[in-house]
Amino acid sequence: MEIAACQFAPFTETAGMKIRTDSDAPSNLLNRRQVLGVAATAAAGLVASSTAAVAEKLPLESKVKNGRIKQSVVPWCFKPMMETELIGHATRLGLKSVELIAPKFWPVLKQHGLACAIAGSHGFGKGFAHTEEHAECIAFLQTRIDECAEAGVPSVITFSGFRRGLSDEVATRNMVAGLKKIVGHAEKKKVTLCLEMLNSRVPVEMKGHPDYFCDNIDQSVEICRLISSERLKVLFDIYHVQIMHGDVITRIKQHKNWIGHYHTAGNPGRNEIDSSQEINYPPIMKAILETGYQGYVGQEFIPVRDKIASLAQAIELCDV
Repeated sequence: MEIAACQFAPFTETAGMKIRTDSDAPSNLLNRRQVLGVAATAAAGLVASSTAAVAEKLPLESKVKNGRIKQSVVPWCFKPMMETELIGHATRLGLKSVELIAPKFWPVLKQHGLACAIAGSHGFGKGFAHTEEHAECIAFLQTRIDECAEAGVPSVITFSGFRRGLSDEVATRNMVAGLKKIVGHAEKKKVTLCLEMLNSRVPVEMKGHPDYFCDNIDQSVEICRLISSERLKVLFDIYHVQIMHGDVITRIKQHKNWIGHYHTAGNPGRNEIDSSQEINYPPIMKAILETGYQGYVGQEFIPVRDKIASLAQAIELCDV
């Protein structure tokens, strides 16, 4: 996944509500935490009602029969479908998670028995390859790690950013130095950082990322090895690995101890994972199970046909 995380405006006073600023304030005034709690509860209720209404109208049944692979779905690929609608579809189709979704939707997922397998953070445009970008990325990750720890979200995505003339040696050194500054906080909060490898070959927006530094799965794993923390893994995107390397199953087995999350998509095109493309997903899912992996596999393809029919088909293909 490589969509940038959403930014939220700072809190301001709401008409009819005042924020308590000292302990002597009258009891009829709400403090900031209470105001936020009321607002969040109201928003979650509205979204939950909308989602429930969508789910009730869906003529869908669960496509999960075996359930050995915990499957998730990424919302950005299904735009302009709203998150609430996708949550409804995910519930009916038997998915375990909707991931890389804004924190305001996390309570809604919980109400529908879904998890958020991995949270978004800073976008792929900035990352740890450049020291001047460290402070911004670390600040964002620290906040998101805290949110994940409180909500029970197990993982947060992170990126290298672009090379922009850096040598492998310098960029790797910068990556290690920067990630070491935040991984201790991840360890403390028991949240796993997942460094995503992206392909640098495909010059099409959101299908490839020319000049992205961590475009090699072996190199990405090596950065994790150099830091050597149980809370830093790689996000193994099968589509990106296929483009840059091929030999996907061998690399899954080779790097099994360093993989914290998986993504899917068909190649070429980053579209459906059916027989129209070159990656054979059922054997890959079986190989993942054989490694003892207990995490999630996120469906992150861009449908070119009926979105939910394609998602249902993908779920069945991966339900080995």
